[in-house]
Amino acid sequence: MADKTIAVILVGGPTTGTRFRPLTLNVPKPLFPLAGKPMVHHPIHACQQIPNLVNVFVIGFFEEKEFTPFISSLSAELRVPIRYLREDKSHGSAGGLYHFRNTILQDDPDHIFVINCDVCSTFPLAPMLDSHKKHGGVGTLLCRKVAPDTASDFGELVADSETKEILHYAEKPETFVSDRINCGVYVFRPAIMDMIKAAIAEGDGENYVRLDQHVFSKQAGKKQLYAFETDDFWEQIKTPGLALRCSQLYLTYYRQTSPQLLAPSTPGGPAIIGDCFIHPSAKVHPTAKVGPNVSIASNVRIGAGVRLKDCIILDEVEVKENAIVVSSVVGWKSVVGPWGRVQGSGDLKSRLGITILGEDVAVGKEAVVVNCIVLPHKSLNTSVQEEIIL
Repeated sequence: MADKTIAVILVGGPTTGTRFRPLTLNVPKPLFPLAGKPMVHHPIHACQQIPNLVNVFVIGFFEEKEFTPFISSLSAELRVPIRYLREDKSHGSAGGLYHFRNTILQDDPDHIFVINCDVCSTFPLAPMLDSHKKHGGVGTLLCRKVAPDTASDFGELVADSETKEILHYAEKPETFVSDRINCGVYVFRPAIMDMIKAAIAEGDGENYVRLDQHVFSKQAGKKQLYAFETDDFWEQIKTPGLALRCSQLYLTYYRQTSPQLLAPSTPGGPAIIGDCFIHPSAKVHPTAKVGPNVSIASNVRIGAGVRLKDCIILDEVEVKENAIVVSSVVGWKSVVGPWGRVQGSGDLKSRLGITILGEDVAVGKEAVVVNCIVLPHKSLNTSVQEEIIL
């Protein structure tokens, strides 16, 4: 009988994702669209490649009403049972698994994938599972080589070059340990629950337990954890600037996985440059120029002569004639006036490296907005640069 596998997607809750404001004032971070699809859609979609997948669980402490409609439609689309399990509070990545252990183990799975929602990746789950089965340990961690000066931003691990056993694990160490980092994607055997139970006991019975800090660091070097290294793209989606970068990575990846989602350049239509997503309900003027790396959501109106590049345009936005939007996120129901300019410098890791317009922001005629964060319901009739507008 074939092994049964389930997947768990960790989405956190409203106290996380604060660096995503003002965008998370309108939508939970996991539902923010990257390349036209909610952030959490991408790892769930990747779960389709797992053989004998019997269930997908989404664990977090957002209100159920915020996730239920999305999960219902995605479950129908992918033809995979998906269920949202709401925590009463944050229990940590390991504590959340243990809190719902009876539900997670009810189908007697042989393998459990655990994926953090806020990572952008190709999610090589099938080859990762094959590797996991071969070494026979309790867990396998997806890892990647990074520049040594950035490694300390993540969990660092040292693995045996031949067996791939993880010999040492340190979460965001103060001194350099390794240029291999934890990518937030794991596959476990059910025995992981026993490891989490032991970690809870060591923490005086507190149920807030993290996989990285409380489990991996303790189990490294005991022939229980192994590494699966990827050379594919990977990013952690910490900020709106990195969301722009991740949207670009997913748009490019659509060429391999979902070419039908990419906007075609057609005679008599707008000029499409590179990889772009345009929702079918959006109306884009034939004289507009779009791309590369542009994602246009539902019911958007793009006027004559508009130039869009490296941007995410959210639902019901209007960009009027001859306006320019570059390196920016334009929030729901916002309006960019004629000859207006909304742009960022493109420094995706800087807080003011892109421009972010919250919901229902109006940029007036000929106004220029550069490297700004604008909270919802503001009107800008004069030009502004490098400001946070409350």
